[in-house]
Amino acid sequence: MEIKTLQNDMIAAMKAKDKGRKDAISALVSAVKKAAIDEGCREDIPESLVDRVILKELKTAKEQLDSCPAERTDLLEEYQLRHDVIKEYAPAMMSEEEVRAYITEKFAEVVATKNKGQIMKAVMAELKGKADGKVINQVVADLCK
Repeated sequence: MEIKTLQNDMIAAMKAKDKGRKDAISALVSAVKKAAIDEGCREDIPESLVDRVILKELKTAKEQLDSCPAERTDLLEEYQLRHDVIKEYAPAMMSEEEVRAYITEKFAEVVATKNKGQIMKAVMAELKGKADGKVINQVVADLCK
């Protein structure tokens, strides 16, 4: 996802007077810019950074939604809208089957050792941001049996 796409969608939401959507996208743009400044790439923001920030913000929004008291319907609606908007921009994650195929194909030598620690060390860096950590852990545990 490019930062330009987020900015254009934010402008479109402003023109449509959709305050909730505009606020959610604006928060994403701000988080991406802050991360870019922190990493020293403010002028040329890579798509991988944008995707990483979106996933982090999605996780935060999910935690807000899960921890919100049920009687606070106003907050629940706000958090749900924010979560849904961020989810639209989140990169698609690999399925369990895709993760299994990727690991067995690309990391065959490490998988043959049946050493879960070594496999996780090799695989996690490669699949970070592409697949859920829980899915990766489950697949690796299955492969080590």
